[in-house]
Amino acid sequence: MTFIQIVDYETSRPEAVNEVFDRYLAKTQGKRTVSHTVVGRDRESDTHFVDVVEFPSYEDAMKNSHLPETDKMFQEMVALCDGMPRFTNLDVIRDEHLNTLLANRMFDDLAMKGDMSAADEIFASDYRDHDIGNPMDKRGPEGMREDVQMWRSAFDFTFTLDAQMAQEDYVTTMWTWTGKHKGEFMGIAPTGKTCTMTGTTVFRCENGMIKEGWWHYDAMRLMKELGAMQ
Repeated sequence: MTFIQIVDYETSRPEAVNEVFDRYLAKTQGKRTVSHTVVGRDRESDTHFVDVVEFPSYEDAMKNSHLPETDKMFQEMVALCDGMPRFTNLDVIRDEHLNTLLANRMFDDLAMKGDMSAADEIFASDYRDHDIGNPMDKRGPEGMREDVQMWRSAFDFTFTLDAQMAQEDYVTTMWTWTGKHKGEFMGIAPTGKTCTMTGTTVFRCENGMIKEGWWHYDAMRLMKELGAMQ
């Protein structure tokens, strides 16, 4: 279970605190167990800061706290603070990145379930799709409906989402596609073969909609499995 520690503190020397953090990162490279950190400054007070430190688990946080470098960093930080920092320890019980949920609707609702109406809820009206399999970019929800319908008419398929990362406005998904060839595809008559290919999709989101997408996948492997290439 993901564990988060929130450190709330006051300091009139934020640059010096940052230097302490930088030295700590350099000295603990390969040893610290922190997976993500965010430092925020209060808009209402230039001396009020909050650090959000994420660990894969509580146990990992304890391992990190027992590093001698961690204790030294904390003592140096306290010396630069106006008073003792305040700590809040949290077990994460729900973690949702809304852009990730949006991207997953493309794979689940639109592609696999065939809910074509979902395209209007997922893709912006000026969406632009960059696909190595298409000579020209598809545009808007209608373009994605056309593309998905083409694949669904040629294959009964599923997506397995192997890994996913969300950062700022971007969601990157590594996936495995498995499909049974049931209809004509790029001039190839139905073969009844079950084919597999891997790929990566990057979506850029804006205002709660997917604005742009990039698809990279092993098209050559698919064509070989369909017998169109040696």
